[in-house]
Amino acid sequence: MRGWLYDEAMYRFAAPEQSWWEASVPEGRIEAEPFSGDETCEVAIIGGGYTGLSAAYHLCRDLGLDVRVLEAGHFGWGASGRNGGFCSIGGEAIGAEKMVDRFGLDAARDYYRSQVEAVQLVRQLIDSEGIDADCQGDREVSIACSPTGFARLKEHAEFQFRELGLDTSVIVRDEFRERYFDSPLQHGAAILKPTFGLHPLKYVLGLARAAQGKGARLHPQSEVLGWSRDGGSHLLSTTSGTLRTDNVILATNGFTPEHLDGRLHGRTLPMISAIVATRPMDAGELAAQAWRTEAPSITSLNLLNYFRVLPDGRFLFGGRGSADGSEASAGRNYVRLIARLHALFPGWRDIDIEYRWHGLICMNRRMAPAIGRFDDDPTVLFAFGFHGNGVNTATWAGKQLARWLSLGRREAAANPDWLPAIVQGMSGRFPLAGLRLRAIQAAIAWRRYLDRDG
Repeated sequence: MRGWLYDEAMYRFAAPEQSWWEASVPEGRIEAEPFSGDETCEVAIIGGGYTGLSAAYHLCRDLGLDVRVLEAGHFGWGASGRNGGFCSIGGEAIGAEKMVDRFGLDAARDYYRSQVEAVQLVRQLIDSEGIDADCQGDREVSIACSPTGFARLKEHAEFQFRELGLDTSVIVRDEFRERYFDSPLQHGAAILKPTFGLHPLKYVLGLARAAQGKGARLHPQSEVLGWSRDGGSHLLSTTSGTLRTDNVILATNGFTPEHLDGRLHGRTLPMISAIVATRPMDAGELAAQAWRTEAPSITSLNLLNYFRVLPDGRFLFGGRGSADGSEASAGRNYVRLIARLHALFPGWRDIDIEYRWHGLICMNRRMAPAIGRFDDDPTVLFAFGFHGNGVNTATWAGKQLARWLSLGRREAAANPDWLPAIVQGMSGRFPLAGLRLRAIQAAIAWRRYLDRDG
């Protein structure tokens, strides 16, 4: 019994999501076959997104290990192939100020340094492996939606610059309109570097090919249905075979299969995020909103929207997803999402929406990434909880898992000193985990209330 949290429509691993990303990727993606037979390896990775593929790439490149990656769908089926394509600083939902209060200034600085490093890692991989990922921009724009919101945003940006050493600046409403774009809900913005946009599916497929080139063996359509121990080995079972391995890396984030191991139960809080994309717009149509930037952008709200113009002139706009993941609920949510797009950008009310899709982001109780090993089994490593910021954070986390695994079992008990203290170890369980969907809806309602004044 799998016991997924959302409607089964969210877990149709054989069916690609009908996104613009899927529609715009050339044929001949990855030469790989589903897993079959009885095989052995040194490291088995469950999940073929950014985390798993980055771990596979670095394990094979740096250590020459025998690595297999088991992916339930095609490579890029999950969040790694569906997201908005923001390679940006974040990865947490606690907020910088609260992070300092809870963990201390030095720990917070260390965490955000790793976030900048993670953005740079993605760029480095794209460049060194020749991945054609349609990269755009060099910053993230966070717009205030009211004068009060701008005052809060300015205070936050100054805190980031002063206390955390981040490259942030503030721009007032009129100057922003002249340099970036216009909106009736725009009241100034903060600029954060480094950030850039990319085609997430092209990136994850490029990362998969790079991992293959270093020796990793990839298996699509190979959902792990059973996980047991046999002496010192792990046995991972799929519909077509059993893989015996010395080490397991769990790299499933919002699609974590809690039913496989009781230690995973209640650790994640998957939330649905939805995206729409318009038809391509020409220069005259973009001028209706004075659009003149490639920078990925967000609204500075608790229930934020994220958006950017893609290389072919399409406008991508994302935000909160449906309540339960069912097709009917998703349909109603797209209507609300498009209405929000039109409120922010009324000049594009008559531009056709051509694509609609959704997927899962992953939160956890820590409200920051969790990277570590099982306390009672150092041969199992994990990374999850990227809070809607997985392009860079998951790629970086996969590299850290590979580096940690290189230490061997003798040093497994100690958290490595290069890993920020904030992300170390398993995140706590959510109380009353069976009621997480209700908790999500309550949290959304509260955030909407907090956003009432922009």
